Amino acid sequence: MLAPFGIRPKGTLSARMLPLAQALVRRGHAVSIIAPPVQNPQDAGRRAVYAGVPVTHTPLPNWPGAAGVAQQVQSLLRAALAERPDLVHLFKPKGYSGLAALLLRALRPNLPLLVDTDDWEGWGGWNELLPYPRAAKMLFAWQERDLPRRAAAVTVASRTLQAQVWGFGVPPERVMYLPNGVMGIENEQLSIEKPPQNGTQCSMLLYTRFWEFDVRDLIAALVPIITGCPAARLLVVGRGERGEERELLRLAARAGIAAAIDYRGWVEPHAIPALLASADIALVPIDDTLINRARSSAKLLELMAAGLPIVAGRVGEVAEYIEDRRSGLLVAPGDPAALARATLTLLADPMLRTRLGRAAQERAAQHFGWDRLALQAEAAYMRALQDVQRGSPGR
Repeated sequence: MLAPFGIRPKGTLSARMLPLAQALVRRGHAVSIIAPPVQNPQDAGRRAVYAGVPVTHTPLPNWPGAAGVAQQVQSLLRAALAERPDLVHLFKPKGYSGLAALLLRALRPNLPLLVDTDDWEGWGGWNELLPYPRAAKMLFAWQERDLPRRAAAVTVASRTLQAQVWGFGVPPERVMYLPNGVMGIENEQLSIEKPPQNGTQCSMLLYTRFWEFDVRDLIAALVPIITGCPAARLLVVGRGERGEERELLRLAARAGIAAAIDYRGWVEPHAIPALLASADIALVPIDDTLINRARSSAKLLELMAAGLPIVAGRVGEVAEYIEDRRSGLLVAPGDPAALARATLTLLADPMLRTRLGRAAQERAAQHFGWDRLALQAEAAYMRALQDVQRGSPGR
């Protein structure tokens, strides 16, 4: 498996690649992950084993600019080939790893290449959200469309991405729907008992990176929520890409509800389960945008697996994960009044919270466990290997 960046701080490697790899190892396969130390230079050159899966971070390049890019790509290529793989699975068709996969495809045309896409990376997606240089944006947009066409198979994290990849000209039989999943509910991170609450205070949780919604809409929902339930408090876990958390706190102060917000910022992964356990309900506001439709939220699955009753915007994969009024409440995206009404309904009804939380946890375990989803990845691998035997390992 080729990663787009290192095991921290972003989630693709830790939340998607690694748990899938570990599930495949439990099924008897040998899986290794090669990652460039993007955003985690402290891990450069290190190799660690996580529950049977070795993760190797390549060294930092010695040169700046294009020469450094070439060096990083070469390091990834050498490290991948050193594993003597039967196939290579590229996660995110972008960046250093995407270039290494392209070179690998040229040098070893009979080595099956699979491509995984879990977000919309180009125009309308991360290219718009992050301050990449113009050249990088052009490269990422091209890679997103070109690499899936060259792959023996493509795994996609959402139905929207499935349709997009079909639109690139990839035959439907080569596209495998592989949503994000959760580890077993027996995992200690997902089985923390909820501590008793003090008095009548009710804790709402917002676990977010902020770009999914307009903070002004959230404030517009919080005002009637706090008015209708003065004891309610919002625990905010996460940090924005552009400092959106500062805008949230500023608007909360202006609206007179600052005292109801407990902002924790970015939290180490090991501390997340206790924060989930401290909450009574979770809010998942989402705007109806291409990037939100395309993504498969690992955070939403964490909330479900923790047994939290959830109020979420009905956008994209959210409706695949949550069945409205059975395992959560879905509301129209970008509608603060609807978010407030559904939240107040949950705050006023402890029995409904318990029922929805248990149903969410059961649904996550039954339908979105990685051991189950690994079968879908395995089917894509088997197909790719069979194509090689027939002499057609992708384009």
